[in-house]
Amino acid sequence: MSITADEVRHIALLSRLELSDDEVELYTGHLAEVLKYVEKLKELDVDDVEPTSHAIPMFNVMREDEVMPSLPQEDALENAPDRADPYFRVPKTTE
Repeated sequence: MSITADEVRHIALLSRLELSDDEVELYTGHLAEVLKYVEKLKELDVDDVEPTSHAIPMFNVMREDEVMPSLPQEDALENAPDRADPYFRVPKTTE
């Protein structure tokens, strides 16, 4: 399978990219190589290969949730540059 310069221009248009003629020529070659490689991959016999999302088995690696004491409010506000007890004061972002 090959790709034409017009197809590259069309893809660039859909992607909202402005490509010069030199870039179109460059990317036409690059994409043609990618498509050639995909065609080669299609020749592989993968009938006995189970679909996976990772190369090695993955399990939930998160720790269990544990209830723990929270940071005391005074400690959390200790280094606040501006505060209105007991809150952080932040710049206004809306009218």
